[in-house]
Amino acid sequence: MSLTTGRGPLSRRPAGRFSAPLPADVVYVEPFPRRVRATAGGRTVVDSDRVLLVHRAGQPPTYAVPADDVDPALAAEPEPEAAGHVAVAWDAVDAWYEEAEQVFGHPRNPYHRVDCVRTTRRLRVEIAGREVLDTTDTLGVYETALGPRLYVAPGLLPAGLLVPSPTTSYCPYKGTASWWTAVVDGAEVPDAAWSYEDPLPESLPLKGLLSFDEQRVTLTTDLPE
Repeated sequence: MSLTTGRGPLSRRPAGRFSAPLPADVVYVEPFPRRVRATAGGRTVVDSDRVLLVHRAGQPPTYAVPADDVDPALAAEPEPEAAGHVAVAWDAVDAWYEEAEQVFGHPRNPYHRVDCVRTTRRLRVEIAGREVLDTTDTLGVYETALGPRLYVAPGLLPAGLLVPSPTTSYCPYKGTASWWTAVVDGAEVPDAAWSYEDPLPESLPLKGLLSFDEQRVTLTTDLPE
């Protein structure tokens, strides 16, 4: 996200513009001031505090690790944007760590930010033809390179509307999302909403609040386009 995905400045669909055109498929490479480790089969196979972070358009960032800091038995490809460095596929190891903290999905982007702001933006939700919510008691979530979203307290919804779904998803910046199926007049709409029951520290204001999937329900808001 941030620089290279969503509506970020180096993405395929930037929200803004540069004063002069950039070269096609420009790549941004920078030092990454965290110790990066990876383990496989109970062994440490990557261990470096000389890692570079590589940002390519349309992709999350990747690590470029000095070849000397990678186990020779581990499959790795030369990183074309950083001489002497290699790229290790994310799923080629069992776990990745930045300092002592395990990282999931992809490297954490230093340019990504999540701001949770109390607002009076209106959110109206219709599910299976029935209005289930119309409120201005909302939390606006403004996340780098993504459009803003509104979250609400579950107590604003009719009792029994949502039941737990087995679906989960993961965001490196907000944590693990629990999904909810809506039941309206006997009709089920799977994975209509999600919540973060145990969010990461930077997203604690989201704890227990709900947001809705506009692909499965009808949303009306007064958020800017």
